[in-house]
Order: sequence, then structure tokens, then C-alpha cells
Amino acid sequence: MKNRTPFAADRRLDLICIGRLAVDLYAHQFGAPLEDVTSFARYLGGSAGNAAFGAARLGLKSSMLTRVGDEQNGRFLVNALAREGCDVSHVKFDPQRLTALAFLGLKDRDTFPLLFYRDNCADMALDESDIEAGHIAQSRALLVSGTHLSAPAVLRASLRALEYARAANVRTALDIDYRPVLWGLTGKGDGATRFVANDSVTAHLQRVLPHFDLVVGTEEEFMIAGGETTLIASLRAVRRVAAATLVIKRGPLGCAVIDGAIPVAIDDAFNRRGMMVEVLNVLGAGDAFMAGFMRGWLRGEDYETCCDYANACGALVVSRHACAPAMPTWEELQYTLANTAKLERPDRDVHLTRLHRVTVPRPQWDEVFVFAFDHRAQFLEMAHEADADETRLPRLKQLLVQAVAETETDLKLQGHIGLLADDRQGADALADATGRGWWIGRPVEVPGSNPLEFDQGLSLASHLLSWPREHIVKCLVQFHPDDAVLSRLQQETQLLTLNEAVQASGHELLLEIIPPKSLPRESDTVLRALKRLYNIGLAPDWWKLEAMSASQWAAIDALIAERDPYCRGVVMLGLDASIEALRQSFVPAGGSRSCRGFAVGRTIFREPSGRWLRNEIDDAALIAQARDNFEVLIGCWREQRRPAPVTVLHSTRQAA
Repeated sequence: MKNRTPFAADRRLDLICIGRLAVDLYAHQFGAPLEDVTSFARYLGGSAGNAAFGAARLGLKSSMLTRVGDEQNGRFLVNALAREGCDVSHVKFDPQRLTALAFLGLKDRDTFPLLFYRDNCADMALDESDIEAGHIAQSRALLVSGTHLSAPAVLRASLRALEYARAANVRTALDIDYRPVLWGLTGKGDGATRFVANDSVTAHLQRVLPHFDLVVGTEEEFMIAGGETTLIASLRAVRRVAAATLVIKRGPLGCAVIDGAIPVAIDDAFNRRGMMVEVLNVLGAGDAFMAGFMRGWLRGEDYETCCDYANACGALVVSRHACAPAMPTWEELQYTLANTAKLERPDRDVHLTRLHRVTVPRPQWDEVFVFAFDHRAQFLEMAHEADADETRLPRLKQLLVQAVAETETDLKLQGHIGLLADDRQGADALADATGRGWWIGRPVEVPGSNPLEFDQGLSLASHLLSWPREHIVKCLVQFHPDDAVLSRLQQETQLLTLNEAVQASGHELLLEIIPPKSLPRESDTVLRALKRLYNIGLAPDWWKLEAMSASQWAAIDALIAERDPYCRGVVMLGLDASIEALRQSFVPAGGSRSCRGFAVGRTIFREPSGRWLRNEIDDAALIAQARDNFEVLIGCWREQRRPAPVTVLHSTRQAA
């Protein structure tokens, strides 16, 4: 079935979304009524916000047009959209109203309690003055959420946007998005009810339907739009007032597309069956469907392809916790369509889970300089040697954070700076560092443990839930590929446990590999260690490796490219080497494609920290001396990465 929709060319945006943008608070506990839920996860939500988010994640240039509160939740939503590449230039911060909230539960596979907090919320205060003709004219399509037709002010704003769209040759789409509670048809606590017949709502919708080129809704939503007692009769009523293409979402049956006359039965329309998956959570599936359909529709794909994109996106979201963060990337969608038959449980497909982690937008770290002071035993040893009180160590690590901050500012290293700090002596330092946009690693291993033990024991997975998402889980493991079988298997089991924990928590993982000194070392020992860990299914986001020869760096590059093209890279460790020794070790690393920089500690902090603990220098001198060491290493690294000068050979021949 051909998609003959004409779209304007040369527009900055593909899609502008008008409607609900809210914070979703999703219950952590499955099977409990909302009254008994004790903890929640916070996500971006709201039908229009989800659609804008999902469209951006699929590669469309989307823009959000709405209001949020001028407070923490509003900034959370704007930041979440911006990270996905969604344009937020027309999301207005409302100083008089709060951002909307929704509490969502997962009682069973058919029951999803939903509680809206939307009285006088920011997105429902969208005003005609917020709509700019120039902004609308920059897009190829405009998507309006039905909730923004339910009150006079947002109705006027939506109609103004539709007026500007028609004048600028912008295609228009409606997500019926019918929530009876938001039309005042149920009690405020009944957000889960999906359908209540109401002649007034039907008449209201039918007055605006002629404005749209595309109308998307569930069977129940078309029933309220048409106002009849059967689906076909309601579709015919819609067709009498609207020439739009109609897309009917049919749940597990997939969807139907009607581009002309309404058939005798819905099965006589163009139908495309969806994926059969085990349902965890239906909330947000319709928004994912819309994002997928928009990807195809706006690219001129035929309706078979549009429906396949939409059905697959919806199926992935119903198999996952949350709405917006569950939305697939283009890489996930392609993998899903190629493997539909085997994906009854998408949440259990290892490769798909990996794609969902690594193909979403993430900060880029093509070059990173990491000051490592996550050492615990070494700082205790320095305090004892200086006869200093151990309680001074947290303050010491805070001063080292200050040194990192001053280096970032003075050398203009924003987006290139980082640190490694622990949460024992360095909890205050981590708090100071978090939120600055730095690369932040944080250890989980018991120092010196071999076999590997975790600092939090068996509670590692639950412990990670308290970590800020930007923190990278760092684990040093004394791993040797030629270790005794039982010892090696014990190490590998611990690492696989760690991998499961970070998959659940969503944090990135850095593995630091240092072969134990008690076993023989060959030039390729570290390379073979990485091969073994890849073979058992580990694919950390980062590796932390010691200095090696140029040939071994080349072999590491080739291995990573072959086994995990999504790997973020390698940072080189220091092992208390002198600055001159590190300078020399940077030379062979300079040609590595995967080595992004260094993570060095004792070389930088040992001498100034020891002097500070002995009260030989003050805070300012400590910071200055740590900075000097850190900045010298940065200079050494960049010297090796500087492009070689081009040699110009001057010919003695005369120009012809």
C-alpha cells in the first residue's frame, strides 16, 4: 500500500510534537497495587513527549512544543529530550505552574494502575502566544496530541499551530490519545480507564478532525472519535468529516491503515500483523508505535514498512519497564525486524539488550584525561607514614577534585577531563565532582582481592541502584588467561555477576586488567586475557590497561574492532611509574585507535599528598603541585597525538 503523502523538502525539522510532557514515576515493584508500591523510577513521559523522544531516537529531527515547570522536573525533561537530539528551543519554562506527574503501576499483565497529577500543570497552560509561525514552517509535519484538544486554552494553541501548518505546507497528524480522566469523565484516581462514551467529546473531536492528514488511534479511540457503537460505524463517521489516512492500532493483531473508503470489516482493510511478545507493560506502547510510524511516513516508505516499524517499536516497549527510555534506536529496530521470529522475549535477547545500552546517545569521549585517586589502601598507608589522622583523607580527596576542576578551566578541557574516586574516603569528593559533565569512575572491588571480591559483597546489584547514572563502574581484576582452571573460573563468575548488575542498573562498566605477578608474563598476556573475557560474553564499555608495545596496541585495536565495535575505548593506567617513564610509554600508545587517554593516580598525587599529610604544604600548594603533575602528563599525551609535520620536498626542477 503506497504512501503518497507529499512532504515539503528542505526543512530543518522532520516533526514538531504538541501535547503532554510529564514526569512518569514507574513502580519498581511488579504485582503490587499502586497503594502498596514503595519505590519508583523517574522517566520522561507524556504522549507527545514520548513520541518526540522516540522519533529522535529513530533518527528523525524532532522538536517539542509545550511548557514545563521552571523547576527540577522541568529541567529533567528538557535535558532528557536534548540528550536524544530533540530540539527543545520551543519548550517554555512556566514560572507559575509545576510539571505534570503520572504514577504508574504494573499489577499484572492486564492491569496497569495510573494516577495523573495534572491540575493546572505546565503543559496544559500552552498558549497561542507560544506558537510561532516561523517555527512551524521549519518542519515537514506537525503532530498534535488529543489531550491538547480537551481544554479551551490548549485547543486554541493547537488550532493556531494547525493554521500555521496549513499555510506553510506542513503535513498534520493527530494522536487521539483519549484518556477519559483528562476529559473529566472519571474520578481523578481512575487514570487506567481507556474508554468512556461521551457525545460531547465526540462532537468536539469531529470539529477538529478535518484539520488532519493522518489520524492514529486504538479501536477505542476511534470509537470515541466516531461516536458509534461499533468500530466500522465509528470509522465511517470519522470518514464523513475527515479525508485523513486512518491508522488503527489493534494491539497484538498489529494495525490497519485506511486511505480511502471504509471497508465492510476491519479485516478487509490493509492490515499488518505485529510481533508476538510477552507483555510486561503496555504503557507507552502507543507512543512507541507513533514514533515508528512517523519514521516510515516521513521518509516516504510504503505503509507496509511504516506499520512494521510501528508494530516492532510497540512490541519492544511492551516488553520493557518504562515508556521513553524503552524506545528503540534505529539499530535496535533493524535487528528486531531481521529477527522477529525468535524475539518472543525481547528483554531476554542478549544482543538486543546490548544494542539498547550502546546505541542510545551518549557523551563522546574521544580523548579523556583521568586523575585516579580511588586508591584506598595507598592513602591509608600514606596517612600512617605521615602520622596523620585518617579522617583527613576525605578532605584531601576533595582538594584533588578542586585540582581537576582548575585544570579543566585553565586548559579548556571541557569534555576531556575525568577522575576515579572511591565512595569510602572519597564520598564527599564524588559528590563535588558529580554533575559537572566529567568522566567519573568508581571502584567496586575489594582492594587487592584475588580471587575478586566486591566491596559491597553480595549486595552489589542493589548498591548500584543508589549510584548516579553518570558514574562508571570500575573493577580491577587480577586476571591471567593461564591461571589454574578453578581460580580462573571463579574470577570469571564474579565478572559475569558484575556484568549482570550493570546491565540491570544501566551504568557503564570499566574493567581494569592487571595479570597477577605470581604467574609468568608474556608480551601477549593482556591481549589473551581480553580475548578470553570476550569469549565468555563480557563486553565492557571501557578497558583500563597497562602500557605495552606498539604491536600489542595494534593487536588490541584489532581485537576490539572485531569483537565489540561499540566499545568506548581504553584508558592507560600508570602503576606508580615516574612521569618520564609514562612519557615514554605514551609513545607506542600514541598510534592506538582505541586508547583514548590515561587514568593515572600515584604518579600525580603521591608526593604532594604526602607533604600535605605531613603539614609541610597547605591546601593551595597541594592543589598547585597535583595540577602541575597532571598537566605535565596531559601535555605528554597530547604531544604523542599531535599530527606529524608534513615534510615538503623542494624540487630543483624549473616549473614548466
